[in-house]
Amino acid sequence: MHHLRIVFAVHNHQPVGNFESVFQHAFETSYRPFLSVLERHPEVRFTQHWTGPLLEWLLKRHPGFVERMRSLVRRGQLELLTGAYYEAVLSVIPPADARGQIRKLTDLIEREFGVRPRGIWLAERVWESQLIRLLCEAGVEFVLLDDSQIRASGVAREGSWGYYITEDQGDLLKIVPMDGTLRYTVPFRSLEETIEHARRVASHGAGGLLVHADDGEKFGVWPHTHRTVFEEGWLERFCTALEEYHDWIRCSHLSEVVDELPPLGTVYLPAASYPEMMKWALGPTAFQRMDALERRLAQSHLSAEAEPFVRGGYWRNFLAKYPEANHMHKKMLRLSRRAAHLSETRTIPSAVHDHLWAGQSNDAYWHGVFGGLYLPNLRHATYTHLLSAERMLDELDPPSPPRLEHSDFDCDGADEVIMESTRLDFVLSPHSGGSLVELDFKPAAWNVLDILSRREEGYHHRLRAPASHQAAATVHDGVVAKEDQLHEHLHVDWYRRASLIDHFFGEGVTLPALARCRYAELGDFVNQPYTASVRTRGEEVELTAAREGALWRDGIPHRLRVLKCITYRDGSDRLEIDYTVANLERTPVRIRFGVEFNVGMLAGNAHDRYFEIEGRRPTDARLASSGEDRDVTRVRMIDDWLGVEAGLEFSMAASFWRFPIETVSLSESGFERLYQSSVLVPHWNARLDPHGAFSLRIRHWLARRGEVGS
Repeated sequence: MHHLRIVFAVHNHQPVGNFESVFQHAFETSYRPFLSVLERHPEVRFTQHWTGPLLEWLLKRHPGFVERMRSLVRRGQLELLTGAYYEAVLSVIPPADARGQIRKLTDLIEREFGVRPRGIWLAERVWESQLIRLLCEAGVEFVLLDDSQIRASGVAREGSWGYYITEDQGDLLKIVPMDGTLRYTVPFRSLEETIEHARRVASHGAGGLLVHADDGEKFGVWPHTHRTVFEEGWLERFCTALEEYHDWIRCSHLSEVVDELPPLGTVYLPAASYPEMMKWALGPTAFQRMDALERRLAQSHLSAEAEPFVRGGYWRNFLAKYPEANHMHKKMLRLSRRAAHLSETRTIPSAVHDHLWAGQSNDAYWHGVFGGLYLPNLRHATYTHLLSAERMLDELDPPSPPRLEHSDFDCDGADEVIMESTRLDFVLSPHSGGSLVELDFKPAAWNVLDILSRREEGYHHRLRAPASHQAAATVHDGVVAKEDQLHEHLHVDWYRRASLIDHFFGEGVTLPALARCRYAELGDFVNQPYTASVRTRGEEVELTAAREGALWRDGIPHRLRVLKCITYRDGSDRLEIDYTVANLERTPVRIRFGVEFNVGMLAGNAHDRYFEIEGRRPTDARLASSGEDRDVTRVRMIDDWLGVEAGLEFSMAASFWRFPIETVSLSESGFERLYQSSVLVPHWNARLDPHGAFSLRIRHWLARRGEVGS
């Protein structure tokens, strides 16, 4: 039998914005017991990648653990990899930021462990060829990628048992494939199955290299794995086996592999990630079609043959699939450009870049089997960091008087209106109902409209008709719901949830129907184009959005004009919104006009987040509560945990609906319902005379707790 090099590498990461308790749980159930096992097996060399925030946390909370890591590095057992400090997808952030993030983590590793890493872990293994030059400039010699990414270039399976050279315009980089079989056998299958796979690779002779590289959290954090890995001893037996088979297995570091083995050749790779990620990037229809295709291939015993050529989507399409992720991404790019521009004439504090880079952490920008974008705490952390960076830039370059700009903020081919001041920012989308899609309260670094609409996901059909299941082999398998009858909460929004959405309701519309987004909308204003104009008057800015549309009754259109004028005065924390609904016909018409607002506050059922209506808490005051009130002129939403509140005041008493937006998504522990926002819909009944009009004023204010919002 030929000798075999085995690389045992793990990637340890916790998202920016994850809870302290999650960090501690991962430490106790995975990171600490994993290291304890490896310490008992000094002949088993291994490689780790720790993301910056997690390594910072360890240095602060568990310095003794870090000292144990230092000892393993000094004795040559542990090799460390660099990466983007905040685990950004490098290909979708500005190159200067990417280089800065790599340099920051590399410098931290060198300072704390006395070694300078030569290889890199790419966040979510998202590969694009322009990364070659960037990584070379950052001093990176080799990168780990999925073997499926190598085989997508036509390389046979046995060709992934070694490493390759790739290049771009003469810049050379070494590509080390991770073995896909080991991803699923370690630690989910019997140890014998893993060793048998190693024997097959060794007997083949090819490149003599077998690389395991995957999430460290699957050793203890993922469901059921702490029991199998540590209590039942899977990892202990695995390390013992590697030592016992030293006559044909040699545990190596990646740096040893690229120094001592010749490359198998040169390869040029398509833009790709690991197979599940590319499937998750598909829309729901394409996702289900790919599901069906994979089943047919399996039934025909063609899966292995077709696998290199059957690929899903492209990581960047998450930005098309989820406009909320795209908006966050474009906010990040806007701030990065602003920081780069200001740095040409003045010194930018390093804290600006730290906040900006933390806002590039990948987890909040996509969704698959992990909660990701669906998790409000992750999105909130992203916006908090971005807005903190913006506040620091404002100190260097104050937006006073407020800045108004017409530009294509989200790169969708249509202009938005952007207003930036020292206190508030907002983005209005004229082409989508003249709605507000971003509203930032900068004193609290809070985007009030950091919310996620309800949409169909490709996996929802599994929840509607779940099959009987047993404990999943990996987090990619199984159907586990965290509450009964969860499928009853699968509602789909036909428009993007935002604020200043203009509704004309039918007489029979009820709160439950509205909450399910299954109701009669008589107007064509909700998500249709408005025209927009702006003007400034000293410290005051005024934005006007208008649309001539129709109110449809019995298939007959009745022409109406909606005009909304948003006024903001520099230094204030409120918007004044003046509405006029005009009848353009010679016949009278009755309307039931409503304006939808959304407010996101992280938690819908906590005791310290609640409503006040007309100065009183309703019987059920939770932010996730539903209710209908009459003769309302003032509403407050209070979040004592964040220390903020949002309020609405109406010049004319309104009937008032409130209900939560709750999404149903998949996480590593199963299907779960998540609070995204509270929907507030004041509405009025009015009779419009021929060429008559209905007018009202709404004041939307934001404040820190204890401040007077009005």
